[in-house]
Amino acid sequence: MHIPFENIIQLNEMDQVKLMNRIDTKFWFHIEKLPEIFEMVKDDYYILEIKEQRKLTYSTVYFDTPEDSMYVAHHNGKLNRYKVRLRTYVDSGINFLEVKKKNNKGRTIKSRIESDDNPLLFQESHKEFVNLNCPYDCDDLSPVLRNIFQRITLVNTNLNERCTIDLNLKFETEAEFLALNNLAIVEIKSDGFRSNSPLKKALHRAGVKKSGFSKYCIGRVLTNPLLKGNSFKPRIREIEKTVFFEN
Repeated sequence: MHIPFENIIQLNEMDQVKLMNRIDTKFWFHIEKLPEIFEMVKDDYYILEIKEQRKLTYSTVYFDTPEDSMYVAHHNGKLNRYKVRLRTYVDSGINFLEVKKKNNKGRTIKSRIESDDNPLLFQESHKEFVNLNCPYDCDDLSPVLRNIFQRITLVNTNLNERCTIDLNLKFETEAEFLALNNLAIVEIKSDGFRSNSPLKKALHRAGVKKSGFSKYCIGRVLTNPLLKGNSFKPRIREIEKTVFFEN
């Protein structure tokens, strides 16, 4: 797939648009719409490029309690909910342990620390970080889901908005593997005070409506039929109509 952006932003310049406290707006659709959308916004965004690569590979391991407390909180629509995850930037080999909070104002607040070569073994500094930033005891957490995907990252030329386009999403557990082929997931991240997003306008023109998509929750439902998933079943049916799954 051709990615037509000419303006490039370097990784060290991304600090200007970290947006660790932000509003997220998500969209998902069949990948066939992407070329049209890219053409509409190619002059409005920088694209992140590392070592001449524009599609970068990410891997995420999610943690939860034995009672799946974080998943259940999301399923039940609880305010002030959390995710604890290990994010690996595969191309650079960098790991971050992250806590994401969605507060009762709809804002996403992300905290993170760099991890080490054995990121699944929590060290004391990791435990202190998790216990400081979320209400769950780190000693009660264990890995429950891994995903891997490729990401294209765009930054508005006004440096007030960051957008990610995730492709080739795959889910893995100890017992299951599932790939969501031909799905594009777009997330527009902003400070919440500006709504003049060229990408959001382009998606609207392409007939794409905003729709929530939690990679953690969708992955848990698809790989664990024993989990309560009533809240996500309509979303799963929509996804099934849009893409095909590969086991």
